[in-house]
Amino acid sequence: MRFDFTDLRLFCEVVDAGSITAGAERSALALAAASTRIRNMEAALGAPLLSRSRQGVSPTPAGRMLLKHARAMLAQQARMREDLSAYAGGLSGEVKVLANTNALTEFLPETLSGFLADHPHVSVDLEERLSDEIVGLIAEGVGDIGIVAGTVEVGRLQTYPFRSDRFVVVTAKDHPLAARKSVGFAEVLDFDFVGLERSSSLQRFLTAKAVREGRPLKLRVQLRSFDAVCRLVECGVGVGVVPETTAARAARTMSLGVVALADDWALRELRIVVRAEDELRPYARELVAALKSA
Repeated sequence: MRFDFTDLRLFCEVVDAGSITAGAERSALALAAASTRIRNMEAALGAPLLSRSRQGVSPTPAGRMLLKHARAMLAQQARMREDLSAYAGGLSGEVKVLANTNALTEFLPETLSGFLADHPHVSVDLEERLSDEIVGLIAEGVGDIGIVAGTVEVGRLQTYPFRSDRFVVVTAKDHPLAARKSVGFAEVLDFDFVGLERSSSLQRFLTAKAVREGRPLKLRVQLRSFDAVCRLVECGVGVGVVPETTAARAARTMSLGVVALADDWALRELRIVVRAEDELRPYARELVAALKSA
């Protein structure tokens, strides 16, 4: 059997996305081409690699074994490219970072901009995920560095403190909650919400919290950024849950009420997670050092 690196990379993307369509998009391949590659891989092996259902695809036992080897080979390819880059022009390497919504929007941009300015031949592949998903993906070798909430179990991963922040409720100035100093999330569920798009890790987190309360999250509008959420909240469309740093920045230019969330999970200690720092490629180790010093 002969699988090339495009096949292996495509297969990993399909499994991570749970969809051949999404995996093809991530791999910059047409759906027809991606489907043909997967079928050819299965034909060459003589066994199915994916279980297909209405909910998407998942790896078969053979697929899980291929996934393990594919990730190891792709990681080795990346290390080889980085080691050889000293003898050629172009990028010296790529670091894959997985982060939750809070870290990605509030804290990483400044640190990454400084790191990339100091390392003009390095690229960073930044992807938003839920914290518990990040832990599993870093353990599997899908990413180099993760930024997760301090409340998740990280197993044997190495961890380092990163930043801390708190989620707050933002409201219009004349909203019934605006005069409150703090409020529980269960009470906030009485009101209409302005939130991020459903694929956002924070929005999925809040939806799960609402389900645990046995209440629906009444989303009126879903947007792509915290700043857009604050603008719609200012107009009285609903309330929003955003990081305190976002709320403080938005309140300088918008007419907003900012109310503390009383729930324990509202305080977010963010941590850096890696499998083993001494096993990271040089530029990934340098990025970890930059994140620690931030």
